[in-house]
Amino acid sequence: MLADADGRLAVRVTPGARWEGIEIADGRVLVKTRAKPQDGAANAAVLALLAQALGIGKSRLALLRGATSREKLVQLPPS
Repeated sequence: MLADADGRLAVRVTPGARWEGIEIADGRVLVKTRAKPQDGAANAAVLALLAQALGIGKSRLALLRGATSREKLVQLPPS
């Protein structure tokens, strides 16, 4: 898995993209969202996309770092 031992996942975000999706390229998680980076809309969309891909609720994910950056650190729930 791409998360570290503490369940943290580094993510590179592209807000305002033409399509939404998640891909893994060169060992990195890339998330593209249509949401613009205004008032936290892109952050919420990223967490929603990750939660959907993982099959868990959005509330089980937490944004640890990168609220205003394209590079984000997300806490995954313990497995």
